[in-house]
Amino acid sequence: MTKYPEVKHPNLIGEYPALVMSGGGYVWDDVLEYRVWCYPENGAPDTEDGNDYYYYFSTYEKAFEFSKNNVGCEPPIALILQEEYIDEEEPGKFVHIKEPRLAEWQVEFLKRPRRTDKTIPDFLSPDAPSNRLDILRGLV
Repeated sequence: MTKYPEVKHPNLIGEYPALVMSGGGYVWDDVLEYRVWCYPENGAPDTEDGNDYYYYFSTYEKAFEFSKNNVGCEPPIALILQEEYIDEEEPGKFVHIKEPRLAEWQVEFLKRPRRTDKTIPDFLSPDAPSNRLDILRGLV
């Protein structure tokens, strides 16, 4: 059994844009691929004229093995799809955005439950618990 979710469409890994949002949004719908970023300045082979680059994987485990066994690599991150998400325009001011976006996330965030139709409305509800993040963590 895998530690983190499987990718939505294994046949599409490597087809997504390299430059996407980083973090944020609080919720996730699907994992599209796992990425390992490589940095020549940290000892990764210089295959892209000094530029950073990444390898993509269909599972976290394969990405982790690669990052562990190669110099100049960061731990794996997940490329996720957010069909809808929560924008925090300023601390404590949350807005429900109803448009899809791609983002790279720390894989630990995938321990949160997937977004459901109720996740964001419950999070924004005036009746939400004082620690709204408990809703995202699946604790409420």
